[in-house]
Amino acid sequence: MSEKVRRSIPFNTPDISELEEKEVIDTLRSGWITTGPKTKELEHRLAQFCQTSKVVCLNSATSAEELNFRICGIGESDQVIVPAYTYTATASAAIHCGAEVVFVDSQKDSTEMDYEKLAEAINEKTKAIVAVDLGGIIANYDKLYEIVESKKDLFKAKKGDDLGARIQQSLGRILIFADSAHSLGAMKDGKMAGQVADFTNFSFHAVKNFTTGEGGASTWKDIPGIDNDEIYKQFQLYSLHGQSKDALEKIQIGSWEYDIIGTWYKCNMTDIMASIGLKQLDRYPKMLNRRRQIVSQFNKACDELGVMHLDHYGDNFASSCHLYLTRIPGINDQMRREIIIKLAERGIATNVHYKPLPMMTAYKNLGWNINDFPNAYNYYENLITLPLYTKLSDEDVEYIISNFKEIVSPYINKV
Repeated sequence: MSEKVRRSIPFNTPDISELEEKEVIDTLRSGWITTGPKTKELEHRLAQFCQTSKVVCLNSATSAEELNFRICGIGESDQVIVPAYTYTATASAAIHCGAEVVFVDSQKDSTEMDYEKLAEAINEKTKAIVAVDLGGIIANYDKLYEIVESKKDLFKAKKGDDLGARIQQSLGRILIFADSAHSLGAMKDGKMAGQVADFTNFSFHAVKNFTTGEGGASTWKDIPGIDNDEIYKQFQLYSLHGQSKDALEKIQIGSWEYDIIGTWYKCNMTDIMASIGLKQLDRYPKMLNRRRQIVSQFNKACDELGVMHLDHYGDNFASSCHLYLTRIPGINDQMRREIIIKLAERGIATNVHYKPLPMMTAYKNLGWNINDFPNAYNYYENLITLPLYTKLSDEDVEYIISNFKEIVSPYINKV
């Protein structure tokens, strides 16, 4: 081991300041701790940040994605196409709705779906495609829209006059959903994450760039002939037991009575969570800038080593820099595990994003086999995710880089 003093660097640490602490205390002392004025304020400010008409804050990104599907009338007998290379929530949200998930392999040496295979997977049952902004990089939604437009003749909109049916009838094509759990604040071609797909979900989990402890949000593009207030109201109904009035409405004089419109779900955000989010949003531009600085240093080191990595910036796009994925040429899974242990022995916690879903027991039990997704497996096999968060000091970053170089170099030189 090098003579450097051993440091202890966890894979992730939430960036919570006194500002968030004071805002939470203010909420606790206010007597209003469930969904209320601060949640509504956070929704309004996030909509401004994403440059969309409405945002709904919920208890998780998984709930947000599931409600996106339900709002759009997607359920039993429908198929939803999902990349094999993603976290389970991308697929499980569709399964919760009763839909059948169809996995598509990645492009070679990429986290993005193989668009030729995607086009081949579309049939008359296909109602939605979910793209993943992995690592905070906005996916190629232009390509997705091009594909679904070319397949419009296969699309069968839901019949009826409920909200989901009217959304499908208005768009007249397969719906595009963005799993933007990683990409709040990312942009591409002048558009923010949240502006690009038909419906988008974000995650505010503790490990995300922007956190409310747990939590998530949905947003969507304006849909011709559909009132955004109607969509927002349906989200409220779905997220609070189908109750026709939320707690804020019920405390108005004489407004105690409410109705239950449907036997639905409980996945609302609380004002305690929103308090954290409000101050996170105040600080977010500087937090993103710090991530950008760290990514720049990691890029320089990886380029010198010959280690592949995600491209977080380009002429027409800027990532939110959520994850720093490295791929070490020539190594196999066993070598990757050795490197992870050696880094851990020096106090550097790393991770792997992700083990493709067809490798997981639940999805194998649904009949999927990783052998059918060679590009997804090959991307995973030699991947190590480095720590990337705003609480890392300059000294931490230098320690990660120097030890990564020292440990990885012999493996590269072997091949």
